[in-house]
Amino acid sequence: MADVNVMEKKLAEYKCDTNEAICLKLVRDPEDIDDDGTTFHPEYSHQIFGDDEVAFGYKGLQIQLFYTPGNLSTLFKVKYSSKVTETFDCVEPDDVEGKIREIIPAGFTANTDDFVSLLEKEANFKPFGALLHSYTVHNEEAGELTYQIHKADITCPGFQEYHERLQTFLMWFIETASYIDADDDRWDFFLVFEKYNKDGETLYATVGYMTVYNYYVYPDKTRPRVSQMLILPPFQGEGHGAQLLEAVHRFYCSLPKVQDITAEDPSENYVKLRDYVLVKLCHALPSFAADKLALGFSADMVQEARDKLKINKKHARRVYEILRLRATDMSDEAKAREYRLEVKKRLFGPYRKNQRELAKMRKCLRPEELVSHMGQMDTQTQHEELEKSYQVVVEDYRKIIERLATHA
Repeated sequence: MADVNVMEKKLAEYKCDTNEAICLKLVRDPEDIDDDGTTFHPEYSHQIFGDDEVAFGYKGLQIQLFYTPGNLSTLFKVKYSSKVTETFDCVEPDDVEGKIREIIPAGFTANTDDFVSLLEKEANFKPFGALLHSYTVHNEEAGELTYQIHKADITCPGFQEYHERLQTFLMWFIETASYIDADDDRWDFFLVFEKYNKDGETLYATVGYMTVYNYYVYPDKTRPRVSQMLILPPFQGEGHGAQLLEAVHRFYCSLPKVQDITAEDPSENYVKLRDYVLVKLCHALPSFAADKLALGFSADMVQEARDKLKINKKHARRVYEILRLRATDMSDEAKAREYRLEVKKRLFGPYRKNQRELAKMRKCLRPEELVSHMGQMDTQTQHEELEKSYQVVVEDYRKIIERLATHA
């Protein structure tokens, strides 16, 4: 038994955290290759290495996935200081290289010199598709940096191969990511690039992207649905997500056949970003004027948001609540109470549904079954949960209002 425990401890030394082992890099200069300061790591690797996010069989494992900044030409290498087969017979290490090959497209190189040669060709890379929007961001070190948002589709020469390289980042930064069937012509692609100068030449670096699927709505409308959105980690926290989402929203607003714009299974962060962008777009609409907000959520708000900005009723309601909070003096007890009740009225929807379900249960469940369900729907608990939900919502709304004030 002691020998077994010793063996287990020794084998445990060959387990590596794959989120740490995977080293991602956007390489602009050959010097970046050996600069640890330009490396970033995944948030997730469970889709490739299992729920434990562990690779077995190596010490000092390093999985290098380095990309040129624009075209995303790829260098893929696996390094380690020792392998389990060097010490133990009949113990097989995980096929790390095979797992990565399953998700990255063919055409990568494993040779650093070849990768540097690809880096020298970056001046030939130009963004795909049509330019939708340009903007600048101030950087304390580099000054004013210029960014562009382009709309592309699968017919753009070279785009399909580029997209296959770009979408590999989803696996590391979106928890439930999956690859799309890009051959379907209902997909739209929106790409963010940094425009920069190097040795007198204009180059472009990939910053992030969004995919949108155009669903058919009877009889002659479409409903664009955001499927995937990612800003690459070196560019996060600089406002690119908001610029991208606003540019995409404005693009679809210009199309008469678009009914409204939605999102597929949005994350909490996406919902907060969307709230911010929609409030920016809506705050100047007459129906959302300060004097109208105090009168409550109105049919005029729903119609104007839908007609002018392709915003559905559910999203318009959130915009109204945020703008009303901004316009409400919460130190005035009566006004604060009125606002609180207005928001809770919306939040109470799921609890009201529970009450209807309970009424149905009374007719068809035996007494002991009914008691167990009633315990799940205790009124006092509902009130407590409702208050918690309200506090979370208001805290999120306040952050959006603060961001609006900062970028006014």
